[in-house]
This record gives sequence, structure tokens and C-alpha cells, in this order.
Amino acid sequence: MPSALPAGDPVPEDGTLPASALAGLGRRPFGFYVHVPFCTVRCGYCDFNTYTAEELGPAGGAPGASRATYAEAAIAEVRRARAVLGDVDLPVSTVFFGGGTPTLLSPADLGSVVAAIAGEFGLTDDVEVTTEANPDSVALWDLEELRSVGINRISFGMQSAVDHVLKVLERTHDPLRVPAAVEWARTAGFEQISLDLIYGTPGESIADWEVSVESALACAPDHVSAYSLIVEEGTALARRVRRGELPMPDEDDLADKYQLADERFGAAGLGWYEVSNWSTGPDTRCRHNLLYWTGGDWWGVGPGAHSHVGGVRWWNVKHPAAYADRLAADRSPAHARELLDEEDRRVERVLLELRLRDGLPVAVLDRVGRAAVATLVGDGLLTLETERLVLTPRGRLLADAVVRDLLP
Repeated sequence: MPSALPAGDPVPEDGTLPASALAGLGRRPFGFYVHVPFCTVRCGYCDFNTYTAEELGPAGGAPGASRATYAEAAIAEVRRARAVLGDVDLPVSTVFFGGGTPTLLSPADLGSVVAAIAGEFGLTDDVEVTTEANPDSVALWDLEELRSVGINRISFGMQSAVDHVLKVLERTHDPLRVPAAVEWARTAGFEQISLDLIYGTPGESIADWEVSVESALACAPDHVSAYSLIVEEGTALARRVRRGELPMPDEDDLADKYQLADERFGAAGLGWYEVSNWSTGPDTRCRHNLLYWTGGDWWGVGPGAHSHVGGVRWWNVKHPAAYADRLAADRSPAHARELLDEEDRRVERVLLELRLRDGLPVAVLDRVGRAAVATLVGDGLLTLETERLVLTPRGRLLADAVVRDLLP
């Protein structure tokens, strides 16, 4: 969740949504994203809305700025969500704890948020409840407690299996901790285990990346995400690049590493279902992220968290203390919002659904976009499968260019 917030339009003090947004509630999947903004240290490449203890000051501050009482503020927003969305039957199909490092909160605190969501909305029988975790932020007993409070999916921030690459990223874990954490998660009974990787770190050779890919596969995960490193303005990494201490990632190098990962993952039985995500099958895809990519509804809890319901997108104030203060005053924590018109939503479908293995329905394109399809197919960037456009392996490398041709 990026730290920069757009301006947007004002939000009513009580967070009321327009009737048009509420009209379709219950006909689309509904989930919760819960942002936990705490980190032990700030990684040099990270642009997310996160805070260390030193940045937040004494632990006895406002509830949202204290790890010890953060769950109280999050639960207050869950209750506000129920009030805003009314009494429509709206069982939650996915909950995702992201950060930051969610596992810096106690399992009991994370469980209390899940319980509040269940109490206010109910959960579907097959609910997916995910938490992100750093490999060095959990041990076997933590994972057993997390599983006992209803969390059934875990995503470990592996990033790399090579010490010098982790050092550039300012990650603190020992690479050997990853297979141990995965084994503990299995012992604890987690139904799905995912690993996150980053490629293109300055100084990372293709051989380094191969080590990371093979190390991840040796853990036999159900799901893998692999993202190219983006040098975000305002980060410590960007400052090092600007000073000439580190080079910018090279596009050809990124393409080579993506192809290597895709080939190795595929050979190991992990198929791509989104440009940067692979799973062992449809049942191990991240259903929460699919909710984002396919236009579902979700409520984002926490400072800086983004939400979307029925064509209305809004985002909360950034700082944990300001967030908690608003909730304590019985006010919406939303900073601003935007109302998406039909064309906005069509454009978003093209941007997001084209990245999926299931593809983009041709019918979503306008006349100009449909006219570009034949050329893109002829150039080997797209295939047409039952009136849906699917990126080829080469097309995935050039996905942004394909979108530009479909949305001139």
C-alpha cells in the first residue's frame, strides 16, 4: 500500500456512500484488507505507509499509533463499515492482513479483528484469511496461535535467498530462516503458504536470481509472487541510486529474470494466473487479490488503506494517530474519495483483467481497442481464447505496451 495519497473529493464526515454504490452490495465478492503499519526497521526500497517505533514515539500514544492497542482502532473501523454499508447480508469471503509487518501484532490481536469482522458481517464457509509475515517475525508457536484464531493462509516475505541481495534491500532475515518458517507453517496447519520474491536488485546476478528461485521451489510453496524491483522516489534506495552508489535496474535484465522464473515455476507445477503470480492450481490462487483484479468490493481498514465499493474508491488518512483520533471522535477516517464513472471502470477492467490468465473479454474494448487486437495477435503478444484476450509469455513482458495499444 503506497504511502502517497491522491487528493480526491471530500468524504462526508460519517463516511456515507451514495445510493448507487450500495445498490449492488452482496452481488459481488466482498473482502477486508487490514493494514498494519508497524515495522521493526524500514527496508530501503519500501514506499509503503509504515512506521517504526522510533517514528511513532512513546508507545502510550493514540490507539492507532500503539501496537498494544492498534486492534481497538481497527475494530472500531470494522464497526463503522457495518454502519455505512447497512444491514444487507454481506458475508466476507476474504480477509488480508498486510503491512508493514502484521505479525508484529499478537495473534490474539489479529484474531480479535477477524472475530469482529465475523461478528459484524459473517464469513463465508470457505473464507480465505491471509497474513503477511517476515520470516524472522514468527516461530512455530506464533504460527500455531495464528492458525488457532482463524488465519488459514500465510505469505512470507522471502524476497531473495542471497545474503548480499538481502543486504541491499535492507532485509534483516537469514535466508535459512525461510525453509524453517515454511515448515513451521505446515506443522501449524496452514492450508496455503505463499512466498514473495523480488528480482532486479542492484548487484543481483542472474545466477543469484536462479538461487532464489530454486530455493523458493525447494520449499514447495502453494503460491509464489515475483515482482521486479521498482525504485520508488523518496526511499533510501532511490537516494542511493541518485548518488550513484547503486545502478538503476536494467530492463533487459528484468526480462531475463522474469523468463527464468516463469520457466522454472512452470516446470515445478506452478502456473501463472496473473503476470506476477503463480500457483499450484485454481484453488491456491490468492482470492483476495483476485477480488481487486476483477472489480470486487473491499473495505480497507487502517491508516492509508484504500477501499472500493460499487464504483466508489476512498482512502484513509495516513498517520496512525490521526486515523485513531478520527475513529475516537466517531468520524470516518477517510481522507478523500473518487467516484468512478462507467468509462473509468471499463478502463480499469482493461488494465487489470488483461494481466490475468483468464484474460480480458473482447467485449470490454471500445471500437479503437478492438481494431488493435489483430495486430497484437499477429505480433505474438496476445492470443484469442473463446472471445477473451490472453497475454502470451512475450506479451507479459510487454504488458504495459499492450495496454497502451488497447487504450489509446
